[in-house]
Amino acid sequence: MNTELDTHDTRILAELQADARLTMAELGRRVHLSQPAVTERVRKLEASGVISGYRATVDLGKLGYGIRAVIRVARCDYARIIKLIEKTPECITAHNVTGEDSWVLEIAVIDVAHLDSVVSKFCLLTDTATSIILKSVREHQPMLPLRPEDVKPPVRKDVTAWNRRP
Repeated sequence: MNTELDTHDTRILAELQADARLTMAELGRRVHLSQPAVTERVRKLEASGVISGYRATVDLGKLGYGIRAVIRVARCDYARIIKLIEKTPECITAHNVTGEDSWVLEIAVIDVAHLDSVVSKFCLLTDTATSIILKSVREHQPMLPLRPEDVKPPVRKDVTAWNRRP
C-alpha cells in the first residue's frame, strides 16, 4: 500500500535519511515547518510504517572486520538456512531471492581464515559461490517516493530496422 506523501513529507524523509539525529526544531527549520508541525508529520510517517526505524551506521573496518563478502547460496532446506543465518553473527544481510540462487548473504569477517570458516558452514548445506567486496560505491542510498513522471517505459529495440540492414 502506498502512502500519500506531499512535498513536506518527502523533504522530511530526505533530511532524516541524511541525518536521523536532527532535532525536530532543526528538521522543521530545514523543511520550513514549525517544530510542532514537523513532529506531527514524523509521528504520522512512523505510525504508517513509512519510517520503520532509526539506526547508527558503523565503519566495519574500524570494528576489525577487514573483509566484506557476498555469498550466493543455492537451493536448500528453508528452515535449515534460516537457522544457520540466525546463528551467524557475521551475516549483515540475508536476502531470499529468485533465480539460480536461493539466498544472497552479505557477511563481514576479520580475515581470510575467518571467511573460510563462515563460508564452510554454508557449504555444508548446499553449493555456494563467494565474492569478496573490493569497494562499495553506493550504500544507504536515501530513497524518496517515486513520482509517475519519473517512471520511464522500457527501451524497445526496433528489430525490424536491424533486419533491414544490408
